[in-house]
Amino acid sequence: ELIQSVKRNADRFPKDFMFQCNNDDLTSLRSQSVTANNTTTWNHKRRTLPYLFTENGVAMLSSVINSKEAIQINIEIMRIFTKLRSFLLLEGNINKRIDSLEDKTAKIFKIIFQRLEGYEDALKPQLKKSRNKIGLKDSK
Repeated sequence: ELIQSVKRNADRFPKDFMFQCNNDDLTSLRSQSVTANNTTTWNHKRRTLPYLFTENGVAMLSSVINSKEAIQINIEIMRIFTKLRSFLLLEGNINKRIDSLEDKTAKIFKIIFQRLEGYEDALKPQLKKSRNKIGLKDSK
């Protein structure tokens, strides 16, 4: 029933949503499953190689299959999509506020460092120009 629904709605499943695996893909997938039978045992149970669905393909399946579970999944996908969109808008607003705060604090720190440099120069001890030199004197 699943494959029939997909075939009836083939235009909803571009290559990046679904593809039919080849024998190499199948062997690779089966090698990742410890409990799987080897490929030759499995081959006699199916006439064709299975289809693999990407994340987008699974989402599209939920809109093609006519069952209560698929309808509920489709509803949840729409709700999640709406939440993600609102999070992205919220993130954009937060980024703008952070950028604004960074600009303001950079200006404040610039002023603080300029004033500190002025105080540093004022606090340096002033040495007398006419002081006596310390150390050995030349005997020339």
